[in-house]
Amino acid sequence: MNRVGFILKPQSAEAAHLLGELVPWLIGRGVQAVVIDTDGVSPPGAQVVPEGQLAAAIDIAVVLGGDGTMLRASALVADHGVPVLGINLGRLGFLTPFDPAEARGAIVAALAGRLRRIERSRLQVTFHPAAGGATQRPALNDAVIHQGGAARLIELEARLDGVLIEKYRVDGLIVCTPSGSTAYNLAAGGPILTPGQAAMVLTPICAHALTNRPVVVPQSGTISVTLGGEGRTAVLTVDGQWVRPFSPGDRVDITATARPLRVFQSDKNFFDILREKLHWGARTER
Repeated sequence: MNRVGFILKPQSAEAAHLLGELVPWLIGRGVQAVVIDTDGVSPPGAQVVPEGQLAAAIDIAVVLGGDGTMLRASALVADHGVPVLGINLGRLGFLTPFDPAEARGAIVAALAGRLRRIERSRLQVTFHPAAGGATQRPALNDAVIHQGGAARLIELEARLDGVLIEKYRVDGLIVCTPSGSTAYNLAAGGPILTPGQAAMVLTPICAHALTNRPVVVPQSGTISVTLGGEGRTAVLTVDGQWVRPFSPGDRVDITATARPLRVFQSDKNFFDILREKLHWGARTER
């Protein structure tokens, strides 16, 4: 492998600075550095390609950003089987395990085949509007149906392989992967799943019935959600980056994709990362 593509956190001076250090270093090692034209940063010697052509032009992708940038990388390269190495320039960085100081060593190890890879399952989200054709979108983290800008409850009917789960009165519903279980799902009180679990989580957001609780289901199944009640509209959001209005008569089907995202893993195990990022066991001084 001798072609490294970079995906940057938008408008990040830190990401641009790190890219400016890594590109000449890689070129000096005989490695081709590839950047995306829309990122607006192209150090001398780097090959610049359109976003849609990145996956075909590289052997590995390097994310300079946080988990949001990793979601973008997943949409760009996962279907092509390109593995992704995450350098964390964000806040938590559950999906980007390497610090900037580790960037060079991690890239060298990845190119040499010495870094362990894991596969993170993704969702295939199929939106069926009442009028018009269906649209599909992959998700590394989650698909969320929510009430949008208005502070009010909506009614959502959720089914698993045609079997009714519940008719919810909620602010919204989250359907997430194990990767997404530490994102919005965690903030909404959903469970944390370890990577590699063949499961999806359905988590209600601010359910009106206090007995409504998150449900873990097999990722081989299909969750279908429709909007009920008084004809109120809602919003479908996929990975926080793809948004569609969700109206009565629309349906969204959610299941696992055939192609997971391949990511390079650090020496830290999942629970090391949880303890570090979530400050488990930390005590506040009095």
